[in-house]
Amino acid sequence: MKKLLTTVILSVFLINTAISQEENKEKGIEISGSVDTYWKYDFQNKPNINTYFTEDNNSVSIGMVDLAVKKKFKKASFVGELSFGPRGQYRSIMNGDGQAGDDKNSFHIQNLYVGYDLTEKLNLTAGFMGTFVGFEVISPTYNFHYSTSYLFGAGPFQDAGLKATYSFSDKVALMVGIFNDWNVYQDMNGVSHVGSQLAYTPNDKSSFYLNFLTGSSAGGKTNYSSGTLVDLVANYDFTPKFFLGLNATNYKKRDGGGYSGVALYPRVHFSENFGLGLREEFFQTHKEEENGIPSANILATTLTAEYSYHGFKFIPEIRIDKGSTERFIKNDLSPTKSAGQFLLACVYSF
Repeated sequence: MKKLLTTVILSVFLINTAISQEENKEKGIEISGSVDTYWKYDFQNKPNINTYFTEDNNSVSIGMVDLAVKKKFKKASFVGELSFGPRGQYRSIMNGDGQAGDDKNSFHIQNLYVGYDLTEKLNLTAGFMGTFVGFEVISPTYNFHYSTSYLFGAGPFQDAGLKATYSFSDKVALMVGIFNDWNVYQDMNGVSHVGSQLAYTPNDKSSFYLNFLTGSSAGGKTNYSSGTLVDLVANYDFTPKFFLGLNATNYKKRDGGGYSGVALYPRVHFSENFGLGLREEFFQTHKEEENGIPSANILATTLTAEYSYHGFKFIPEIRIDKGSTERFIKNDLSPTKSAGQFLLACVYSF
């Protein structure tokens, strides 16, 4: 009996020791990324719809190679992400570090930040981060639609700063941070923006994010990042096959301009490999008080199909934009209120 008891105690001790060693074992660096390419044809044979990343008309064009490395050990973590190619380099606004004449980088920093868990509920993160504002992101891996919305293009792409995130529960979290001007590695007028995000995830089917960002940029009140932005993002899985997303934003610039808009993202997954999604967006620019330009609005309808196989995605997409003003051009260069395009894209993520 004593031998049996000793054996049991020893076995429990060895198991606990093995578990403890596994928990304290430092994991290696995780590597992920994507590549993408597309062909787009504008129905007017002119590159009319100038939202980001699909400007080239009737051309087999490249997006970017995106490479990310990350690591977490106990309380500390870091993320570094670089992209090479038009989508990530000059079409993501920055191509230098902000110094005069520094516009020759062949890469773009998507993310470069470090994090530390002060407690189980409080995390601090500092560096250059993909923005917390909006529904869509730069990487095509995480967007269902290949072309991007007007709300995405008008808002910030990235925010450099220091933020603290506190999890009140597994359903509610609050982020508060101080940031540079939008989309800059270095703020020429000092840390100038304050932002926050209230996240609510009531269950595994839905999530809601209320975002706030305000500040004054080095370019003065007429600069595109001088103002106050309020943004709502909502996601809901009605069934395992039907999803609905929402993005609503209002941005008021300090010079009286700005924009507002709302986009709906209904999506149906017919199978594990095939889905069909719609993006219906209304976007409006505010009146520019300084020069008296009247407000204008656009209704953009995008229908996208997606065939996926492991990390591969094939994306056919058709899009029609209609404006209240003649902002587009026909093939004969005469103005028109509407424009359309069709594209085929391939994305591989790993």
